[in-house]
Amino acid sequence: MAKITITNDGFDIDRTCCFSGHRPEKLAQKGNINSPQIRRLISMLYLEIEDAIENGYTNFITGMARGIDLWAARYVYEKRVKNPNLKLICAIPYYGHGKKLRSSEKWEYDNIVASADKVYILEDKYTQNCMQNRNRFMVDNSSKIIAVVDNYRSGTGQTINYALRKGIDVHIIDIKNNAPILK
Repeated sequence: MAKITITNDGFDIDRTCCFSGHRPEKLAQKGNINSPQIRRLISMLYLEIEDAIENGYTNFITGMARGIDLWAARYVYEKRVKNPNLKLICAIPYYGHGKKLRSSEKWEYDNIVASADKVYILEDKYTQNCMQNRNRFMVDNSSKIIAVVDNYRSGTGQTINYALRKGIDVHIIDIKNNAPILK
């Protein structure tokens, strides 16, 4: 599949930030958003997004995975109400991604896709490398990444390492240290 570049659609990479993070079951309390640990984590994620906005970032790419990606996308979606300059971009790894979601996650996923400023579906079907291709697409089209990580041997860890090699601004919320790390 040919590389898709967002700049052809008028998005400025220098003002574009992407997200990466673990699925809820890989987080404390299995990602229960009512738990104090997850509420704190989401607050830290929101603070990083606020900081990005204050520093001129207006375009935000979400990979549409459960957990961090959807939480970040929801926040950007809510911020657009007061700041119409913000743009939400969905990078969906393959056609049909999200079909197995249930209840509130399915509703949220569909709502984010329907309200996004741009949606990219990067593969026609699931492939062994489609998630990695999606992650690389997001990094290749951003100048900043906000990542929430516990296990650096994960897809999120690989995405962080790729972003570091590409030289983009990396902001990590390290779950083990429960604090932001700037690279």
